[in-house]
Amino acid sequence: MKFDVDIAFLVDCFKDIVSVPSPLGYGKMLDPVLDRYAERFGKKTFRDRRGTPYVLLEGEDPSKTVLVGAHSDTIGLVVRRIDTDGKLRVRALGGIVYSSLEGETVYIINREGKIFSGLMSCQKHSTHSFSGMAKEPRDEDTMLINIDERVSTKEEVLALGIRPGDPVSAEPHAVLTPSGFLKSRYIDDKAAVACVFTMLKYLCENSLKPKYNTLLAFPYCEENGLGGAYVPPEVSEYVAVDIIPTGPDTDCTEFTTAVCASDIIGPYDYDLTSRLLAYAEKAGCECTVELAKIYSTDAAAAMRSGNDLVGAAFGMPVFGSHGMERTHVDGLKNTVNLLLAYVLDI
Repeated sequence: MKFDVDIAFLVDCFKDIVSVPSPLGYGKMLDPVLDRYAERFGKKTFRDRRGTPYVLLEGEDPSKTVLVGAHSDTIGLVVRRIDTDGKLRVRALGGIVYSSLEGETVYIINREGKIFSGLMSCQKHSTHSFSGMAKEPRDEDTMLINIDERVSTKEEVLALGIRPGDPVSAEPHAVLTPSGFLKSRYIDDKAAVACVFTMLKYLCENSLKPKYNTLLAFPYCEENGLGGAYVPPEVSEYVAVDIIPTGPDTDCTEFTTAVCASDIIGPYDYDLTSRLLAYAEKAGCECTVELAKIYSTDAAAAMRSGNDLVGAAFGMPVFGSHGMERTHVDGLKNTVNLLLAYVLDI
């Protein structure tokens, strides 16, 4: 059976969540937004000592607890140095593609929570001023941030309250085209977070309970491989909902969902992966099976860290991962349908 999920809500939820910076390790601004969405459907969030938000859904059968994880962190940057002329030098948080950030508006968040905008550029920033500008590498050593403040010295930047260690996030530019394509930074993985809340909306509005006790988890440290390192001990299955990158070795398209059978770490649990494929078929999802080459998820981290559980992963295929990304509402719809089929154990 196919579930009639609310795609308009999903897109609005995504746009809301993606507008709030949450680069790797930084959840202070997104936390109240996640709380608000949980409360909208009569649920409360709670957090472990690392700050990972959880929502518990009581199941029809409380003898088993499963976890659905959609990470809330994104790739980003961190201030590593302030140059004498007031420019900021940065370091990547996660797999940044520096060339995709050239000319982008970015936001620096200081320790007091104040946000400063800036322009990300190459140090050779103009064809009119620098010969060889087009051939300059775009990397940690050549890219910088020009703060949108009247500063020209390191001391003036320090006076603003900006310091090394401050996180930096880029403008997402989320847009939904008339043909149903969703284009934005940070579809990885905020589209999956929106899919999880869309699933929760469907359960709530149709007075449905999951088959088993279900923890929804929204870690803030997936992009460095630690999001699933700790799992509450009652959890026996960890299913990561994450993007599936499209590429030359994949059969998925932006219109499908995809189950990841194996990634850079190795295979996911065979039986749980087989169950997901069966759920997809029963729910009428357009679904492919993929092997990811340069990619991993919190479910793999959960298994790799020695937790007593099995893991699997699926999600919406995405073009252009870790840059300006693109997917389609049909891929989101298929992903929510597979989510519902899994938690309801149809």
